[in-house]
Formats: sequence, structure tokens, C-alpha cells
Amino acid sequence: MAGEQRSLDSLRAVVPGPPTLEEIRAWPATVGVPDAAKALGISKSHLHALIKRGESPVRTLSFGARHRCVTADLVRLLEAA
Repeated sequence: MAGEQRSLDSLRAVVPGPPTLEEIRAWPATVGVPDAAKALGISKSHLHALIKRGESPVRTLSFGARHRCVTADLVRLLEAA
């Protein structure tokens, strides 16, 4: 049993899961699409497609071809889940 726990802990260190709500609350005001996608549990390509269609679940700021996601919207969405 103890060996299994050590294996799980080492796996988590190599393959980190999604960020916790507390970690997301500590993020800057906006984050890039890859971080926002991790927080939402979707791929960054899917989030890019949602943004392109105007269907992003969080507010985004566009700077030419680059996009930033509003952290406060991520927090509100995840708190409601």
C-alpha cells in the first residue's frame, strides 16, 4: 500500500493535473489560452476554436492573433461548477 502511494505521488509530479481553484485565484489578471484551457479541462486547440467562434466560456482579450483569458471569469465559472 505504501509503495502504491509513493508511485501515485511520483506520477503526479511527472504528470501534473489541472490547477486548483486556489492556484487559479493567485494567477495574474489575465492568462494565456494554454493555462486557461488547463483550468477548464479542455485542450488549448478547443479553447482557440471556441474563441474564434465567439463561444468562449470566459471573457477574452484579443491582441491581433493572440488572446488572453480573464482570470476572474475563470474563477467565477469554476466556483459555479
